[in-house]
Amino acid sequence: MDSEPSTDVVASLLDRLPTGRLRLVVIGQGYVGLSLAAAAAVEGLDVHGIDIDAARVGALSRGESVVPGVDDGVFAMATDSGRLSFGTDFARVADADVVVICVPTPITDHRPDLGAVEGASRLVSQMLRPGQLVILESTTYPGTTEQVVQPLLEASGLRAGDDFLLAFSPERIDPGNTKYGLRNTPRVVGGIDARATAAAGAFYRLLVDDVTELSSARSAELAKLLENTFRMVNIALVNELARQCHDQGIDVWEVIRAAATKPFGFMPFQPGPGVGGHCIPLDPTYLAWQSHRDTGRRFRLVELAQDINAEMPDYVCRRIVDALGERGVSVRDASVLALGVTYKPNVGDLRESAAVETLAQLARRGVKVSFHDPFVERLESHGLSLERSELSADVLAQADAVALLTPHDVYDLQWLQGGAKLVFDARNALGVRGDERVVTL
Repeated sequence: MDSEPSTDVVASLLDRLPTGRLRLVVIGQGYVGLSLAAAAAVEGLDVHGIDIDAARVGALSRGESVVPGVDDGVFAMATDSGRLSFGTDFARVADADVVVICVPTPITDHRPDLGAVEGASRLVSQMLRPGQLVILESTTYPGTTEQVVQPLLEASGLRAGDDFLLAFSPERIDPGNTKYGLRNTPRVVGGIDARATAAAGAFYRLLVDDVTELSSARSAELAKLLENTFRMVNIALVNELARQCHDQGIDVWEVIRAAATKPFGFMPFQPGPGVGGHCIPLDPTYLAWQSHRDTGRRFRLVELAQDINAEMPDYVCRRIVDALGERGVSVRDASVLALGVTYKPNVGDLRESAAVETLAQLARRGVKVSFHDPFVERLESHGLSLERSELSADVLAQADAVALLTPHDVYDLQWLQGGAKLVFDARNALGVRGDERVVTL
């Protein structure tokens, strides 16, 4: 291939990126991809979202916000703009200036599963043309962009760096966070070379106020793993502390508040029934897996933290059973109403939810379980098959215990405290001390 024309089209892309006169294709219309696509359309880019789920594509094309975690207001503005479209055909990749891959990277058999990334890369390769910028956003281990994605794209006959640009930028969307969205959450980008890094930086500056350019794609990939491993390890620390405090008769929440008064060297984390969602339970596994694969060393801190967090649903279950026993209610006769079963407050995501695992463990012990969650109508998971319960004064009063596992903002906590026989507050949402009907973690 003649390198001069390719250099010219890449240079043309670099010139046009800061202007925003771009056509963007986002592959994967989950909450990450759709959030990016909608925000870009609002900012004036022509955006096409691709997903292999035809039903999802149909709903999005009709303007239906069917993806939990996506800002409904931004999605509505994007669809109203006329600049956002959806489809299942990868042929639209050929029309794009920028292609962003936002597909799932789950853990399968304790190993990173890059099947979706590999599949998307192969399909992009078939439509790739000179002068495009391709960005991977899917969370993965360091080296994926260069060792997995780049060879698949270069099967097109085009060369990364010469004919097209390739970079990585990890998503940092926090579902349910009303303070930090796409625009005001800083971004990091790293390309396979300096031009790719500059191009990715220029693209994200159209959408994000603060963009940091790193020296490599590998650094950007590892930065994302560090962020969530940091969170997971510190959550494990306070979960272990909560168990220690209970055994010693110390209020763990008071201890955390006290430590948080120090204005430096400490960051507060909160204990709970475990960790969940698409990031914290999974991302550290990439780090531990790659460490063992590439160096033969176990990432022992990660493994220990994962074990501690994985034990928390069982611990919460035992604490609830003990609290019932202290009030003369046997496990086999007990009924427990769980409030909130999603993995975090104010989102509808059940992935890796520790609340669901806690509820399932109660059921396996013979407890009659029910749940209410404003975001979940039916629970079919972990051996459970439950319809959402009505949340009324009668339902509240009939339960032997109410397990407040995920305290959504819609819950009237004062009403809950006043109407329940016993509340197990797994996240200290009530903040109550001295009420014998309220037990905290």
